[in-house]
Amino acid sequence: MILTVTLNTALDITYRVRSLRPHASHRVSEVTERPGGKGVNVARVLAALGHEVTVTGFAGGATGRVVREGLAAVPGVVDALVPISGATRRTIAVADERTGDTTQLNEPGPTVTPEEWSALQKAYADLLPSASAVALCGSLPPGVPVGAYAGLVRTARSFSVPVLLDTSGEPLRRGVAARPDIIKPNADELAELTGSHEPLRATQDARRRGAGAVVASLGPDGMLAVTREGRWRAVPPTSLRGNPTGAGDAAVAGLLSGLADHLPWPDRLTRATALAAATVRAPAAGEFDRGVYEELLGRVTVSGEVSAA
Repeated sequence: MILTVTLNTALDITYRVRSLRPHASHRVSEVTERPGGKGVNVARVLAALGHEVTVTGFAGGATGRVVREGLAAVPGVVDALVPISGATRRTIAVADERTGDTTQLNEPGPTVTPEEWSALQKAYADLLPSASAVALCGSLPPGVPVGAYAGLVRTARSFSVPVLLDTSGEPLRRGVAARPDIIKPNADELAELTGSHEPLRATQDARRRGAGAVVASLGPDGMLAVTREGRWRAVPPTSLRGNPTGAGDAAVAGLLSGLADHLPWPDRLTRATALAAATVRAPAAGEFDRGVYEELLGRVTVSGEVSAA
């Protein structure tokens, strides 16, 4: 079982409009709703790849009930969310059909009480003995300590469970110091962490801060990985137009899937890059176009070098 943790779960709502214009009224041509938050998106992709996945985090209020009902309908995903008194947030994506661009509006999330945070930590520790890997994903809701991910990384390490951390800002800075096995920042998050905008230098610096491996998402330029075994760059054969929301989450799912299947790093990066690109062609985060994914698997270019150690 792969465990994903989403402390700031959400109900993802996507509106499609012909053309998004400021200061104007719009007719929405299509609305989709999905359980969301980064770890939930990761779980949905992993389940579609055939993995057993358990989702934990927080859920509360009417929105939280809708999220849990949605999860119950996803084959292969087990709901282990911790109930809270506050209402789960919503995220709104407005997809412009004319340009292919997407505008994202993210609510902050409910305030979590100290008792609710303690309940989550206990539930997490109870799930770890059955986990083959864990992903800690997304932002922190109000009330959760800024060092929360660092503590969850240390707990996973105490159970000898490989842990991937995908967050940003101060939670990422503190989490890296706890020595997660993998971190997966995007280019902006990597630059914020290290102060460098040169991808290779920044990735190497992030690894020196404590991460076992750093896999940087570079958008249409693919992915760059610096690991104990070596460093590699994976590049998709073409840039696909569509909704990029959830592409990073699909990449995390690809990395975890490759880890669970004991693939070498170049094959993990191929899977992650193909999934990220295929997600751009899907209607909502947490989904991917299987035909595009399978076609890209044989066309992703991976280059790099193996460490001498």
